[in-house]
Amino acid sequence: MSHLLESSTSGKASLATAAYGARSHFTTGDGVRIAYRIDGAAENPILVLSNSIATDLGMWDQQVPALADHFRVVRYDMRGHGESDVPIGAYSIDRLGRDVLELLDSLGVERAHFLGLSLGGFVGQWLGIHAPERIDRLILSNTASYLGPANQWDEAIAAVLKADDMQETAERFLRNWFPARMLEPVRPDVEPFHSTLLATDRQGLAGSFAAVRDFDMRRTIALITSPTLIIAGEHDPVTTASHSDAMAATIPGARLLVMPAAHMTHIECPTKFMVAVLDFLRGY
Repeated sequence: MSHLLESSTSGKASLATAAYGARSHFTTGDGVRIAYRIDGAAENPILVLSNSIATDLGMWDQQVPALADHFRVVRYDMRGHGESDVPIGAYSIDRLGRDVLELLDSLGVERAHFLGLSLGGFVGQWLGIHAPERIDRLILSNTASYLGPANQWDEAIAAVLKADDMQETAERFLRNWFPARMLEPVRPDVEPFHSTLLATDRQGLAGSFAAVRDFDMRRTIALITSPTLIIAGEHDPVTTASHSDAMAATIPGARLLVMPAAHMTHIECPTKFMVAVLDFLRGY
């Protein structure tokens, strides 16, 4: 593949030069403009990072310097988030997964490692099931293969769309993501998450809630053949450790690592998280 794409900083670029250190954009088959960023040397293996709901690619800022020493890191703003377009209406895991495939196609990448957290982990599961030839090693962090029942997500969609602002939603997310000791007061490494939550477009959040509502991969993850590491938070109230236990029991050969954390393990346990990720991706 030798596709070229539009760069927000320098017109046309290939994988070797596109967006290094800054966001660029490509347009999906259904007309949605997706923002992405590349860090790391061009000769390194490709690693795609996928963000959680109500965050953007900045959620990985703390990890990228170490990862970029070993990998060509491609991270992106999921549709409905950050600098990507915000389509109105329900999103689907199928569409979110195809966004990643189209990003890889645009960059001329045939295979890549993939690390997704929360909603990004849902996308990783879809890719492992439906595009195994594109995924090398797969890391699923603080995620689940099903988060029903559906009515709770319908209620969440209605609530976020009718709210006056994102303040109450932001506070609820932060309480689910981080322990109280990191919120009282809000620590500097947590504050960017708060700011991003407040700036999140409610249509993007509602569309993503619909994707979570409608997916169920409890049985189909048995089809994943990529080497898989599952990272769980012992105290995660959202995607609980029991969700990870069930995934590890279903995905053939999957490794499970439980950390003493809530939902954002990469922030709460940064050193343990990075050691686990780098060791797994380098085949240790």
